[in-house]
Amino acid sequence: MFDFLNEKDRQPPTLPQGTVRRRYSIEGQVQGVGFRYRARYAAQSLGLTGWVENEDDGSVTLEVQGDPTLFLKLFALIQRSDYIQITSIRQRDLAPDPWERDFRVRGCW
Repeated sequence: MFDFLNEKDRQPPTLPQGTVRRRYSIEGQVQGVGFRYRARYAAQSLGLTGWVENEDDGSVTLEVQGDPTLFLKLFALIQRSDYIQITSIRQRDLAPDPWERDFRVRGCW
């Protein structure tokens, strides 16, 4: 009836085979141009999870999880804007998060 176990005490859900989690640090004209909201829309439309957040240095951090063959399509959808200009992308692979279920914009009110 009720599940009183904490998330850490439950068995994690099984992720689809091949699920990858990657953190991108993105530089260029990426703040004040709708990047985060475009990223959220694109990720949701592709069935990806994760988050995106503006950084104090003017860059954006995007952490995305799902089928890695869709990551390039994600960036193609994000860049369909005359205002977004990406000049540099650094990436780092992370362990997938089996509890994550959506894509969020962080650091907004």
